[in-house]
Amino acid sequence: MALDQSFVGRTYPPTEPYEVGREKIREFAEAVGDANPAYTDAEAAKALGHPDVIAPPTFVFAITFKAAGQVVTDPQLGLDYSRVVHGDQKFVYNRPVRAGDRLTVTSTIESVKSLAGNDILDIRGEVHDEAGEHVVTAWTKLVARAAEEA
Repeated sequence: MALDQSFVGRTYPPTEPYEVGREKIREFAEAVGDANPAYTDAEAAKALGHPDVIAPPTFVFAITFKAAGQVVTDPQLGLDYSRVVHGDQKFVYNRPVRAGDRLTVTSTIESVKSLAGNDILDIRGEVHDEAGEHVVTAWTKLVARAAEEA
């Protein structure tokens, strides 16, 4: 059953703040194999003009994907999450994520499409810091595979 097009434009409440920690940034950079010293050494980050270590660009995915959970678990939307695969991801930054940031995410459904029986859902996550400054916009594309014929 195709997802309801009337959900396009629906915005969900902002998440509770997520506090970005130095150790989380270091662990993430290590996990993705990125040895950039700005991710682990405060002095190296400061030499580049940052107040503290910064996060690799894809770090924010964990925060925005969790926020998108409000969308995928919305019972009115009717998405069968057991059939969902991650289709695409894109980020546009105003500034890097920094250790000490307290970030909130507001998720909006940008589009709902059906293609060959698959539902394609595009979710935009607007990430702001505690001062209300826009940090990054993340787009997540989810594909709910069509149910198999019996």
